[in-house]
Amino acid sequence: MFDSIMDALQGFGVSSTHYLQTNYKDAQGLFLWVSWAADLRNTFFIFFPLWFHLRASVGIKLIWVAVIGDWLNLVFKWILFGERPYWWVHEASYYTNSVAPHIEQYPMTCETGPGSPSGHAMGAAGVYYTLVTSILTIVTSKKKFGAKKASSRDRYLKAVLWTLFWGVQVCVCLSRVFIAAHFPHQVVAGVITGMIVAEAFNRTQWIYSASMKKYFYTVLFLTSFAVGFYLLLKAVGVDLLWTLEKAQKWCVRPEWVHLDTTPFASLLRNMGTLFGLGLGLHSPLYTETKRSGGSAVKAGCVISSLVLLHLFDSFKPPTHTAALFYLLSFCKSATVPLVTVSIIPYCLNSALGRQAKKAV
Repeated sequence: MFDSIMDALQGFGVSSTHYLQTNYKDAQGLFLWVSWAADLRNTFFIFFPLWFHLRASVGIKLIWVAVIGDWLNLVFKWILFGERPYWWVHEASYYTNSVAPHIEQYPMTCETGPGSPSGHAMGAAGVYYTLVTSILTIVTSKKKFGAKKASSRDRYLKAVLWTLFWGVQVCVCLSRVFIAAHFPHQVVAGVITGMIVAEAFNRTQWIYSASMKKYFYTVLFLTSFAVGFYLLLKAVGVDLLWTLEKAQKWCVRPEWVHLDTTPFASLLRNMGTLFGLGLGLHSPLYTETKRSGGSAVKAGCVISSLVLLHLFDSFKPPTHTAALFYLLSFCKSATVPLVTVSIIPYCLNSALGRQAKKAV
């Protein structure tokens, strides 16, 4: 009975993809852009440097939500064994007595991990939920002491932000279904779990004062748990990389199957990011600069971080050796928060300090 329910859900999903691709073909560019924008890479390279220099607590929370959310997404995918439309449509017995709908593939279609829940939907929900609730908290905290009722401006802001939030989630979900990377139930599950993770970190305070030791042990635990879980299931005959073979078999263009979409690539990328954040926050450079600098310095840090990280993102680790790729991905990811948190502010403050002394 469970198989019949899943086949019906997935058959509906393939029909939804076919409908979107047939009736909204002109929106292909928009859907592809939305899928690109919803990638967690943009949280690390854009949202984090922007928000960290504006309000450090929001930047720190964004990293924790993104990293822990994506780690949970990996574990859920290994447990749920979710199919993806672009290969399921070719293998399913659901279409034994009928013709399977034709669905197109795109450069971002051929992801190699299991499909449930959607990582893009989960990441986008977690990140944007964090941003919306953080902005509303900042606005609320600035209200005059003793005010009991929200002003009309606050209500309008709340309505606008939550409307934008749900608009983004709908666009992300539609884009993932359009490119045949996910079924509708997978993106819905991603949105729900992403919001739960973000709300959990809204109620968590220790991340803002976590020691370097706590960062190290957290990264070690998360990595060990994932690797141990993989080895345990492999020992009992469960191949958690079963989806890689399907991706290579059914993707219409081999170059669309990317090593950086494999489960271990995302694991090491996220662990590197969290470890780099710990290094940055406990660096002597950050200690020296975190109390200095006004609006001009913050603006300079934001602009410098965005430009430098954009250039840094163009470096792609070589993929001919998986172990080397994973190692370089970890190091590259660790460098992003480290540069943003400590190195750029220190260099900028030092340069401004030298100019001030020359002026005197």
